[in-house]
Amino acid sequence: MLKELIYTGLGATALLKDKVEDELKKLEEKGKIDKGDIKGFIESLEKKGKEQDEEFKEQLKKSIKEAISELGLVTKDDLEELKKELK
Repeated sequence: MLKELIYTGLGATALLKDKVEDELKKLEEKGKIDKGDIKGFIESLEKKGKEQDEEFKEQLKKSIKEAISELGLVTKDDLEELKKELK
């Protein structure tokens, strides 16, 4: 389910990017915006998108760790620590 959610988000992002690029090209053809402005705008959108992607991933990791902790599940680190104690 988590993978599906992530893939849906990525698909929506790609679709949105294509739609924005199409609309900007139409504005350029009408002479309402120049090519340099388009490039800068798209680069700023990509940068912001990458930043938000990283923020989403970190928040997701945090949420998963909290859920694991609340459920009392054993983590890989817990098992490694137990192995060391048993030696």
